[in-house]
Amino acid sequence: MRQTLLNIGFGNYVAASRVTAIVNPASSPMRRLREDARAEKRLIDATQGRKTRAIIITDSNHVILSGIQAETLGARFAVEEDANAV
Repeated sequence: MRQTLLNIGFGNYVAASRVTAIVNPASSPMRRLREDARAEKRLIDATQGRKTRAIIITDSNHVILSGIQAETLGARFAVEEDANAV
C-alpha cells in the first residue's frame, strides 16, 4: 500500500492518512490549541518563518503550522483523495 503525502508548503509534506483536520488559525480556540501543543511539545512549525495561515491536526494529536491557506490545503487534500479513489 502506497502512502500519500500532502504538500503543506515550502517543501514540507505530511501523511494524508494521518490528517484529522485543517483549520483556520484566527480564532481564540485555535490559538489556545497552538499554545497547548507548544507547551506539551506536540507542535511542528512548518511555516519557514512566514505567517501561520493554517493549522493541521493529526490523529496522533500533533499540531502542524503551515504558511499555506487552509482552503488551499483542503483543495490539495481533496485532489489527493480523488486520485486515490481511482
